[in-house]
Amino acid sequence: MTVIITAPELAAALAGEAPPVLLDVRWQLSLAKAAGAPPFDGRAEHAAGHIPGAVYVDLDRELAAAPGAHGRHPLPDLAEFGAAMRRAGVSASRPVVVYDGGQGWAAARAWWMLSWTGHPDVRVLDGGLPSWTGELSTGVAAPAEGDFVPAPDAAGLLDADTAAALARTGVLLDARAGERYRGEVEPVDRVGGHIPGAVSAPTTENVGPDGRFLPAAELKDRFKALGVSADVPVGVYCGSGVSGAHEVLALAVAGIPAALYVGSWSEWSADPSRPVAVGADPQ
Repeated sequence: MTVIITAPELAAALAGEAPPVLLDVRWQLSLAKAAGAPPFDGRAEHAAGHIPGAVYVDLDRELAAAPGAHGRHPLPDLAEFGAAMRRAGVSASRPVVVYDGGQGWAAARAWWMLSWTGHPDVRVLDGGLPSWTGELSTGVAAPAEGDFVPAPDAAGLLDADTAAALARTGVLLDARAGERYRGEVEPVDRVGGHIPGAVSAPTTENVGPDGRFLPAAELKDRFKALGVSADVPVGVYCGSGVSGAHEVLALAVAGIPAALYVGSWSEWSADPSRPVAVGADPQ
């Protein structure tokens, strides 16, 4: 099964006899959030125009819990997450397509949450809303209640300890910008740098200028050059488990399963007892 879908493919699916549930997850990183400012709310953008039938999903409130000891976008309560997905019309037997404003990070977080909790058919609109050439709607969707019940896969999730261990025994990819990995700048968290042993792999390098993923073969070659192989376990982290989900999605496009450390650097760096590496060297 593919994990991404093109705009023409989505248009055909929506016109078919069994259209997918469509989720609009537009979101942007708010650096002010760490200082306690209200989080970004994409409802206004959704109301101004969305793909017909799409239901808005709030990343900060429905795909994450409130910021705290486990990071800026910790896992949501799974009962509440399931209820939010059912309100949006998500059922286990019906495909789901998620999209955002084009960056792909928020859509990937929704894809990862649904996939990790057991939904069998979730895809991301490659290129997001900017790739859509059809009409937009300002109407409010009223989907029938879904039946999706989350059943998480423990193997797909890392915590601080298992991420640290994976950096030693497998490949742990850091999806943030290189300068944050090296510790040269840190605009959000307590300190810059990276988890010792992690490999710098900015997720922005997985897409082309149009925001769409590179071909699967190119992604596979990129990850191979970073030390990823079929017999080595792979994990990903980022700042707060959002752009890292985008890297997990890129790995899936390449046919490579990977686990996500949701707490990511925002959790790791908040504990002064955890080691921090700086510079271009993983160690």
